Amino acid sequence: MSDKRRVTLQDFRGKTLISIREYYKKDGKELPSSKGISLTEEQWSTLRKNIPNIEKAVRKMESHTM
Repeated sequence: MSDKRRVTLQDFRGKTLISIREYYKKDGKELPSSKGISLTEEQWSTLRKNIPNIEKAVRKMESHTM
């Protein structure tokens, strides 16, 4: 996504999580910050299915601001 934002997969208590998170550097190491979101596979699937609706809403908002 960018140098500071990443999408990662992780196992947390036996569940796969998809995380979209900002990272920061400390002592030369890149660490995840609290700024972000972690989604279960079910939540990720729901988000993906709703992308067309989200894009439609964004286009509608953009057309009202022009």
